[in-house]
This record gives sequence, structure tokens and C-alpha cells, in this order.
Amino acid sequence: MGNIIADGLLLPILILALLGFGVPRLMARLLPEGVPALLANAVLSALVMCILSAVFFFGLYVLQGVPARDLLAHGLRQTLVTFGGLGVMASMIWAPIMVLSVAGLPRKWVHKKW
Repeated sequence: MGNIIADGLLLPILILALLGFGVPRLMARLLPEGVPALLANAVLSALVMCILSAVFFFGLYVLQGVPARDLLAHGLRQTLVTFGGLGVMASMIWAPIMVLSVAGLPRKWVHKKW
């Protein structure tokens, strides 16, 4: 159990989980109240989280000492596919939290009712 923290898994998981909670909350400030906007929030938040996760993993590789030019050596398209895939796979971490965050948004509605 101590290896989870030592291997550096806990911090990335916590960061992705916090982003999964926070992104829909920030989007809710930009979108109006109502069910269509709530659905748009869910879709937009998922897209933003995929992009943020991919950028996050790219950053983790760079922080661990892999030069960015080496990551981009196979071309931008291959890099986007690789890190985009990692971002989508990370949805196992952030998607359940994001869904719960989106589901809690109607409690804060002032003008519309669920």
C-alpha cells in the first residue's frame, strides 16, 4: 500500500479527481440554468477533461525527464493519438466524479427547477 504513494500514483489520481469535480462547477458559471445547459455542461466538461488529462500526462512525462522533443519526435498526430488515448483512459478516474459533480449542480439553481 505504501508503494502507491512512493510510485507517484496518488498525486496524479488526486489531481484528476479534483479536476473532474471542479471543471463542471466552473462550466456551470458560464452556462445558464436548465436541463439543456446541464447536458451541454456534461458533454463540454467531458471534452475539456479529456484534453486536460492528455496535457497533464504530457506534463508528467516531461517532469519525469523525458524531453518534449522526444515525445514529439513521431509527429504531432501520433503524439495527439498517444496522449489523447491516455486522457480517455484516465476517464476511469475522473468520469464518475464528474458525473456526480454535474448531478449536484441543479441544487444550486435559483431560477429553474429540476
